[in-house]
Amino acid sequence: MAEERKAPPQNMPNIGRPGGGPGGPMGARMNAQKPKNLGKTLGRLFGYIGKSRVILITLLALVLVVTAADIAGPALQGAAIDTIKIVDGKFTVDLAEMRKYLILLGVIFAASAIVTYVQGLLSAKLAQNTVYRMRKDLFGKISRLSISYTDSHRHGDMMSSMTNDVENVSNAISQSVSTLFSAVITLIGVAAMMIYFSPLMTLIALVTIPITITVSTNLAKFMRKYFVEQQKLLGKLNTHVEEMVSGYRTVVAYGKEKAAVEDFAGSADKLRKCTIKARVFGSLMGPIMNFLGNLQYVLLAITGGVLMVKFGHLPIGAGITPGTIQSMLLYSKKFTHPVNMIANQYSTIMTALAGAERIFAIMDEPDEINEGKTEMNEQRMGGKIEFNNICFGYVPEKTVLKNFSLSVTPGQKIAIVGATGSGKTTIINLLMRFYEPQSGNITIDGVDVRDIPKEQLRDHISIVLQDTVLWNDTIENNIRYGNLDTTHEDVQKAADTAMADRFTQRLPDGYNTMLAEGGSNLSQGQRQLLAIARAVLDDPRILILDEATSSVDTRTEMKIQKAMFNLMEGRTSFIIAHRLSTIRDADVIIVLKDGVIAEAGNHETLIKQGGEYSALYNKQSAGLAT
Repeated sequence: MAEERKAPPQNMPNIGRPGGGPGGPMGARMNAQKPKNLGKTLGRLFGYIGKSRVILITLLALVLVVTAADIAGPALQGAAIDTIKIVDGKFTVDLAEMRKYLILLGVIFAASAIVTYVQGLLSAKLAQNTVYRMRKDLFGKISRLSISYTDSHRHGDMMSSMTNDVENVSNAISQSVSTLFSAVITLIGVAAMMIYFSPLMTLIALVTIPITITVSTNLAKFMRKYFVEQQKLLGKLNTHVEEMVSGYRTVVAYGKEKAAVEDFAGSADKLRKCTIKARVFGSLMGPIMNFLGNLQYVLLAITGGVLMVKFGHLPIGAGITPGTIQSMLLYSKKFTHPVNMIANQYSTIMTALAGAERIFAIMDEPDEINEGKTEMNEQRMGGKIEFNNICFGYVPEKTVLKNFSLSVTPGQKIAIVGATGSGKTTIINLLMRFYEPQSGNITIDGVDVRDIPKEQLRDHISIVLQDTVLWNDTIENNIRYGNLDTTHEDVQKAADTAMADRFTQRLPDGYNTMLAEGGSNLSQGQRQLLAIARAVLDDPRILILDEATSSVDTRTEMKIQKAMFNLMEGRTSFIIAHRLSTIRDADVIIVLKDGVIAEAGNHETLIKQGGEYSALYNKQSAGLAT
């Protein structure tokens, strides 16, 4: 029923996993997505994380233990080295003291390994608990969104929010929460230990930090253009492949295989050249960072050696021992490591927050309006429908229905015909309250549909569409989708009424036959018959048939018409059709033109009038005759 849905395009972001970029943190930083409102998004995300506060607190406590053990390691190693001394020209080792430090180091490392394992389990549990709640809330929100929202937003974006964006949030929580907390504690702890051992050597170690930040920032800016261009070219290449595969029959039919291959080769060559540049310049970051790290290491070693040998007797070199130098060298490595950890997590965190922002944007959309208060039970629903001076347009500047009025008596069969865009499907959209009219009203048995709860309204209406929706389930479960509280005998009876029982019984597993996605292991006609059987079992008071036979051959159409005739018996029915041969028996046929009723009457009356319906019918009949 997408015929007249011309809702305005929305500037939704193109959501998807980043692909094709270089590996490693540098490439990730080049492609990081950023949220528009960082503070608000972060606060809401922490609200979800905080619902697992016991796990979070335990996790942070374990991170603190592991980090403290990691910080203590170099100090203990330095102390162990200082048990080796030269006294009066003799080489001596305090074995008992060294053994004590080595045993302590072994215990710390073993305990740290166990705690780190438990920490990983808790991180995974925290992430999955959080994304479970987000997925549940997001899916619940999507189920409450209005049809107008889903019509005006790309379905791929919504699906990507449910999959890619939630997965990005999961990755960030499992990797970044403990990593960032550990990095901050490590920076503070290592800085304190370095100052404790030697303030002067600490100052020397800090000299390379501004150089590292300046070099990495400028190099990132320089490389960004290559990574951005790489992503664009990759997207173009993927689009080309998708079009080639999906439109392969057309390509072959027009003999364009060679041109398609040449186009692909040209795009692939551009991507190859750009990727080489991105990889070459991106690979510079590692060697440069290693060089600066080694430079820091050498400066500290030289400074420590000079302080110990030349100034050991002065306050400036007091307490500098080989063990102190070793500890400072290890701490210098640990000091730069958290900085790199935070930088490496930047992309993961920003991408996750951008995804969370898109998730929250959907969650913040208003629910479908459902202010109905008048109960409309099965006994009250008679099927008398009135459209009173309806004016409606999907966009304000383009009216689809103009003062449309129509009266339908219970059990009447109303056929609606007209050109594409004339408003046929719009009538159904308004009756189902997928959209609300700008003016006028629709009543059922004298009750305004806006006063009927939507669940009750739609519970009394069944739709058979041109594009049948079938699930990856058994035939029986597909038929009983609209009425789960039914027996197998009810299902079989509905299928028999819909002319679907015969072909179902011939299948190896009968009603237990599993359908492929979309029912692709059945013919189009068989899928339509199952859809009709579903509507029969639902036993609606109002029936809508929207182009239900337009995609099948004439012979199958006759079978479906018979099934639809059985289904329409005693029900108020609306039939939208392009094939006028399918609506000859309708009680009233209305011809829509530019949003108004141009003609109305039964088949014989309209043929005698010699108007638009007559011309269209004669044209179709002549086409069939030829």
